Amino acid sequence: MLEESSLAPAAAWIQRREDLQAWLAELPDDAALGFDTEFMRRNTFYPQLALLQLGWNGRYALVDPVAFDIGDALAPLIGNGNAVTVMHSASEDLEALSPLLPHGPRQLFDTQIAAAFVGMGLGISYRALVAELVGAELDKGETRSDWLQRPLTDSQRAYATLDVVYLKPVHEQLAERLAQRDRAAWHAEDCERLKQRACYREGDPQPQRSFRSASDWRPEQRALLRRVLLWRDRSARTLDRPRPWLLEDATVMSLVQHLPRSANELDERTRGQRALRSPQRVELLEVLQRAIDADEVDATEAIPESPQGDAKRALATMKDCVDKRATELDLPAGLLCPRKVLEEYVVTAEWPDFLEGWRREMLFEPLSRLLP
Repeated sequence: MLEESSLAPAAAWIQRREDLQAWLAELPDDAALGFDTEFMRRNTFYPQLALLQLGWNGRYALVDPVAFDIGDALAPLIGNGNAVTVMHSASEDLEALSPLLPHGPRQLFDTQIAAAFVGMGLGISYRALVAELVGAELDKGETRSDWLQRPLTDSQRAYATLDVVYLKPVHEQLAERLAQRDRAAWHAEDCERLKQRACYREGDPQPQRSFRSASDWRPEQRALLRRVLLWRDRSARTLDRPRPWLLEDATVMSLVQHLPRSANELDERTRGQRALRSPQRVELLEVLQRAIDADEVDATEAIPESPQGDAKRALATMKDCVDKRATELDLPAGLLCPRKVLEEYVVTAEWPDFLEGWRREMLFEPLSRLLP
């Protein structure tokens, strides 16, 4: 394979809104635009957008969002237009872009998802995909770079440009294979689902459902767990700090199970939480000590238990059913139906949102018959 780390083509360095608009204006309305981002998320709740990489028909641009307010400059072509935005593993990129494109690209083509639909495995990296389809070896030496530093080094610019150079041939090959397998509609549906999930900025209204070990707690304790988790999420967003900097999961569980009797005790038990300052500690103590009423209990959804007994046996049968169907469809079983989704279905007997759309047609009848 050819080592490409030093062979990046020239890319325009864009530091003004009018230059970005001029670059985009030269593209046709139905362009397949290669798109990538670099962002930082070490000390913040929200990702800090540091660079946009664009590529179309041999033209490349590196856009510096630190230098100017991009605003809605991307919306006419990407957010509202007919352009196809080609990205790889776009979830985090879409989250970083959500202040600029609140609903994401109108038409997203995620090459990682497409690769899974055409038999190249679940979660394939961009580097592996380029190697397989194009025969080029990408240098990943700048993966952990500081992308907010200015100026960027020549190595950083080359690395960033190469991340969009091969999106064109990768997109063309994958789109052809999707069409051959009649999977283009399935891929488009999963890309739309990815957009909705990545661009949703309100937080999970029922975060306690992820804490399986609390499934057997009393209803009042589960309601308090939800209240504390919602407080942590709101505070993390307001302060723009990672959730664990306010309260780690284990600390949340401990505080809910064994309520602190005083501010001093709360201080002692939360020592070392980097973003939990005096104002937040005062709020947290009130959140913990305020009485739980019946309405709050009713508003708190149950936490799915781990499958036991008949449910556990049914889960194994369902897993075999999914594996068999995935083999027939030549799809990764994890793409068709992840185990976590099956576990929740077998316990709650409620058809999961994840299995709506094309998956429902494939799985509803055989799986519903296997419920205990």
